[in-house]
This record gives sequence, C-alpha cells and structure tokens, in this order.
Amino acid sequence: MTVIVTELRDAKGVVRACLTGNERDWPNCKVAATSHKQVVNAAGPVTLTFEDLAPGTYAIAIAHDENNNGKLDRALLLMPREGYGFSRDAPVVMGPPSFKAASFTVGTEPVSQTIKMRYWL
Repeated sequence: MTVIVTELRDAKGVVRACLTGNERDWPNCKVAATSHKQVVNAAGPVTLTFEDLAPGTYAIAIAHDENNNGKLDRALLLMPREGYGFSRDAPVVMGPPSFKAASFTVGTEPVSQTIKMRYWL
C-alpha cells in the first residue's frame, strides 16, 4: 500500500499517518493492534508505504504536524490549525468523514492512494 501526500504548505515538522481496518478505531488509531502508524519528515515529496497488509477494508487519516508536538493543533471552535487529509479524499463536513466515506479495499494487488493535504487556517 502506497500513499502519496500532496499540497503540503511547507516543509516544517512531520506528516503523521494512521491506517486502520477497524471502524471503531477511526480516525485516531488509538488501538495499536488494529492500526498501522507512520511518521515521515514533511520536507520533499511525501510517500508512505504500508507493508504486509492483510486483504480487507481500510481507511487512512493523515495530519501535517508542523510543530511536531504529536497532535493536530486546533484554533477556537475546534478548527484545525495544521493540515489534515483522508483516503479517497473523503470530504470533511463539521468533523472527520465516516470510515465508510474514506474506506477502500486492499486485495492481493498493490494499492495506491493520493491524499491532498487540507488547511483551514
């Protein structure tokens, strides 16, 4: 599984990615047994690779953690100050998209997703 992240506004910090096949763990990936996490430097082209995924349905959430503090910083009214994105470029309406809206199927063939980073501020 390959993920290409586009439209980062700068090269500061890191890009944090969470891939999960567990709808209850979406989008925060707090249950380590059901998720795959990666952190990569935001400088240059950002490509993530998730190896050895079992066939199934998954969704990916990404965040551009510009200050590398381990979380997506928010402004008043809970609007994100840092970038975010979801697999299938799932739309965001007053909160993260549903697992179903962002999910895709992994089989035996290689799968690729391109995720556009979005910013509110």
